[in-house]
Amino acid sequence: MKQPIIQVDAFTRVPFKGNPAAVCLTSGPAEESWMQNVAREMNLSETAFLYRDGDIYQLRWFTPATEVQLCGHATLASAHVLFEDAHVPGSETIIFNCASGELRVSRNGGRLEMDFPALPTKACETPLNLSRALGLKPIAVHKGKFDYLIEVASPDEVRACVPDFGMLRTLGVRGVMITAREGKDYDFISRFFAPGAGVDEDPVTGSAHCALAPYWGEKLSKTELTAYQASKRGGELWLSLRGDRVGIAGYAVTVMRAVLESK
Repeated sequence: MKQPIIQVDAFTRVPFKGNPAAVCLTSGPAEESWMQNVAREMNLSETAFLYRDGDIYQLRWFTPATEVQLCGHATLASAHVLFEDAHVPGSETIIFNCASGELRVSRNGGRLEMDFPALPTKACETPLNLSRALGLKPIAVHKGKFDYLIEVASPDEVRACVPDFGMLRTLGVRGVMITAREGKDYDFISRFFAPGAGVDEDPVTGSAHCALAPYWGEKLSKTELTAYQASKRGGELWLSLRGDRVGIAGYAVTVMRAVLESK
């Protein structure tokens, strides 16, 4: 049986920027081993698998190496496909059920806006391997549910960082985000490294902003924030703090449609 699969660049208005994700809309539940094999074949940071279940969509995400519990850009890409291909009317809100609970995505002007759980972080001691791996002098080190959050003094330090990914892999977390106040075009910038999940650097990471938004919101006394993830591809995010939830908005564009020859 042939299976359509669509590649979408998320958190960008133009192709070949932002974060690419593959979206695989199936007729029902798929075997986990097959989903992992497809994700490995696509070799993108995430491949999303979803199917309609009554009024909601069941959603799972896989990197080339493993399944993950929360992914922003592949959720944005999935909603983009559902709206663009008229599976869901543009005026409606899409409800996804996933490992992290219920996620909602709606259209807000030209952007798609996701409703995600806030993932606050707490200050912690700096693991020795973390400082060595990043080669940076942190202003603050926090740890959250999935990742470490490292604040540094300037955007230039964020952009110039060349991590030791092998050393980061020993930390026992999904990933590490580094961030700094930007203050000109955006409130803050960041980068995200996730060798623990099989992705050395993720181009634009929605789930990381579930932690970054509360962190910078408190520091800047703001509930509406703009952010830029400063990977080579780069991507923009618009963030809203809503108690224990975070609104994460961005653009998306379809770049490729293909068919898997076997399922």
